[in-house]
Formats: sequence, structure tokens, C-alpha cells
Amino acid sequence: MIQVSHMKVAIIGGGAAGLMASAALHEINQQVKIFILEKNDALGKKIIISGGGRCNLTTGLPGIKIVLSKYPRGGKFLSSAMRQFSPTDVFKWFEAHGIPLKIESDQRVFPKSNNGHDVVLVFEKIFKHSSIQTLINTKVLAVKKHTLGFELTLDRDSQSLITDKLVLTTGGQAYRQTGSTGDGYAFAVSLGHSLTKLAPSLSALATHESWPKNISGLSIDKTKLTAKNKTNTNVTGPILFTHHGISGPAVFALSSLVAFEKFSPKKPLTILVDLFPDQSTSNLYDSLKKNITDNLKKDWLNVLSMLIPKSLAQIANQELLLNSAKHAAEMSKQDLTKTSAWLKNIPLNIVGRSAGNEFVTAGGVNLKEINPATMESKICPGLYFAGEILDIDGFTGGFNLQSSWATGHLAGASIAKLNLSK
Repeated sequence: MIQVSHMKVAIIGGGAAGLMASAALHEINQQVKIFILEKNDALGKKIIISGGGRCNLTTGLPGIKIVLSKYPRGGKFLSSAMRQFSPTDVFKWFEAHGIPLKIESDQRVFPKSNNGHDVVLVFEKIFKHSSIQTLINTKVLAVKKHTLGFELTLDRDSQSLITDKLVLTTGGQAYRQTGSTGDGYAFAVSLGHSLTKLAPSLSALATHESWPKNISGLSIDKTKLTAKNKTNTNVTGPILFTHHGISGPAVFALSSLVAFEKFSPKKPLTILVDLFPDQSTSNLYDSLKKNITDNLKKDWLNVLSMLIPKSLAQIANQELLLNSAKHAAEMSKQDLTKTSAWLKNIPLNIVGRSAGNEFVTAGGVNLKEINPATMESKICPGLYFAGEILDIDGFTGGFNLQSSWATGHLAGASIAKLNLSK
């Protein structure tokens, strides 16, 4: 059995929330003995691969209210944590710890080095010369609450660790290859907590239609996607066609908003893709007609390609049973009406999500059971939560890492200040 003096805190999970909780706790109160337990062979694996390896670590959007509106679930709960450690605070914190950042045109924030390893290195430097003990390749098998603390059973020759406080930052079930397999949910339930329904979020979507694979890799900068559900859920943004269907920021956002809806090959969810959200169908018709008038000798495919990429124009003609080689002057009013309507409402039937490759998990530990001002459990004193294990998830753009930094910082700071006040 591992025995140590001073106040002891175990943090299960070496991802963004766990790393920030450890750093905040240590920076505020260096007398606390901290144990980070990580079952992987290194810290921050999901951080390193996020943002395509560049690590989109927060957002440059101004204003807490705007930022909180980017969370389909958990925005109201996040208010206290976000105001205490806002995106601006996160930006300043990382720069103060030696990692220059940049805000890109879409308001995503990255290290200037474009290297996610640098973000994790910040924490490794803090931990190297501190009372923080990092136990990698260490799986926690069970947790128990005792009168004065917690007992963690480890997979190291049946060893156990006794601590005063426990922070669960084990993540969700997304990116399972990085170790996010949902272990923390079982620990939370064993300590009296309940879980909301879980589902993949921010995932690509698979379509019944096979034609997207023929234009795989084609991206459209601005579209409007509308799900034909009870509320006609819609989002606007870029999309990317893939071998299996559609992906990209707008698709991720839509998948988040419909995370708990069930669809399958037998019962697909129909969505409509509007390629020209800023134009009416009649305006598109007029544009097509003008292009024809100005290019009477060209074939129809080339005229349509003046509005959309040629590869997509070929798909449009296939779907609408129009002759691509036909002279533009031969196109009927009905052909133009049909084409402009299709460009505004391309039907796609969604039959599945990319489970396992989704960026975050929707759902988690019930927020009603946690104090939003401290991140401490209302059910089990001394137990704290942070990060994706909670029923919090945001859109793409740095919002999920931001919520992990904010809740992790609040959990660590709450424990540190509690101990200082004694």
C-alpha cells in the first residue's frame, strides 16, 4: 500500500482536464501531494492528435455568452468555470508558460508551432520539478469512499492508493484508441452518481447515397444543413464529401444537435443540403438563365460548373437525369427550375455515425449532482469532476478543450483553496 504524508489528491486521467487540474492545484498550493494516474504510456494523447495534430486548444471568440452558446449541452453549468478561466485566460496561461499562440481567421487558437506535443510539454515541465507524481501505464481498477478519503485499487500487483480527494477526469468514449473507453463512468456510478444517455457527437455522417464517394475530398465553404426531424434542426458552415458520406464543421455541428436521435439503414434521417444559403431559389434560377444567355454555344455541364465545382455538377446532372453534353441553349425552363431547386435542397439520407472516431461523447455524469461553483460532487464529498466525463459537449473550434481546461482549473483551484483555508 502506498502511504504518503500531507494532503493527497488522486487525479484519474492524464488528458486536458486532468493535466490542468493538477497544474492549477499545484500552482495555488504547493503543499498538496498530487498523483496523476494514466493508463496510457504517455500523458495527453488526445490533446496531441486534436486539431489534426496541431491542437486547437481554445477559441478566440470574444465574450463569454457567445462562447457558452457553442455548447449544445452543459453551457449554463459551465458559466462559473468559464468566467473564472475564460478562453482569454487560457490563452494568457499557455503563453505565460512558454508556448506562443495564434488566432486563425476562423477564431481557432493553435500553438504557433502547429504542434500539439508542445501543449503537453507545458504540463510535463510543470510536473518535472514539483510534488506531482505521474503514474503512467497505471490502470485504476476500482475506487472506494472511506470516512476520510478514497481508496484506489491499482493494477500494480494489487496495490492501492489512499488519498484525501479524488478528481475524475477520464474523458468520454470518443477516440477509443487514445484510452477514452469510459472507465470513469463506472467509477462515478460506484460512488453514487448517475449518468445521462451517452451518444457519439461531432462525428462524420454516413449516407445511403453512394455518390458522395465519387467527389470524396470536395469541400464547400458555406452550406446550410437541415435535418428533417421534429424541429427541422439546421446549421450553417463548411462541409466535406467523403467516401462514406459527409463530414466537416457543419456536419459535426449537426451531428451534435441530433446526437440522441436514432437512425439506421432501415430508418434513415433525411437532411437537405443548401449550397447557396444566402440566395433564394429564384435568384439561382436567374443566375442559371443568365449564364445560359451569355454562353449559348457551351454545353450544359460547363454552364452549371460556373456555379458549382464541375465534379458536383456532374453529380447534379446524374441525380436530375439531365444530359451534361446538351447545349446550354437547349435547356428548358423545367430543367432550370429542377436544377435550382436541387442546389437549394440536395437530399441525403443519413444511415449512421462514425462511432469510435467521433471527437467527443454527448452525455455523461449528471450535472445536477455536481456543484458548478467548485466541481465537487453533491453526493460524495471530496469527489470532483472535470472534462468530458461530464454531460458537457461543444461544437468544433476549440470549445471542448476549453471546457476541459476551465473545469479542470476550477476543480484544482477549489481543492487548493479549500486546503489553504484550513
